[in-house]
Amino acid sequence: MQISNYMTHEHRSCDGLFAEAEKLAASGEWDAAEKAFLDFANETLKHFKKEEEELFPAFEAKTGSTEGPTQVMRFEHEQVRGLVGKIAEAIEKQDRDAYLSLAESMMILLQQHNMKEEQMLYAMCDRVLPPAEKSDLVEKMEKVEL
Repeated sequence: MQISNYMTHEHRSCDGLFAEAEKLAASGEWDAAEKAFLDFANETLKHFKKEEEELFPAFEAKTGSTEGPTQVMRFEHEQVRGLVGKIAEAIEKQDRDAYLSLAESMMILLQQHNMKEEQMLYAMCDRVLPPAEKSDLVEKMEKVEL
């Protein structure tokens, strides 16, 4: 099992949920947008939890590095969490302009973040972690709940 395949698939799933929420908000379907955004937020936060509680510690233990890419990813996770709260407020206020502006910021942040993870961190994980450890790690991540 490749870490990069598993985690990249989750990125694409979250991207789809985000796009659906944005489409609904843009058309003023606020109840549906709220539900779609909540689905996106929950899946994204669960993905972050998998990384922060399972993947990053495994990578750090194998490489001995806590100051490199995982530190950057954790910082960016906090930025995303902040935007999730702001977007939720825009939905609550049914403020289309605020929502779309914040959604654009979120999209840019997530595209850059996901690219770094997919092209660098996940590839590094696939290189340094032995196959059995990667399989165990994916099993553990599958069990993570919010």
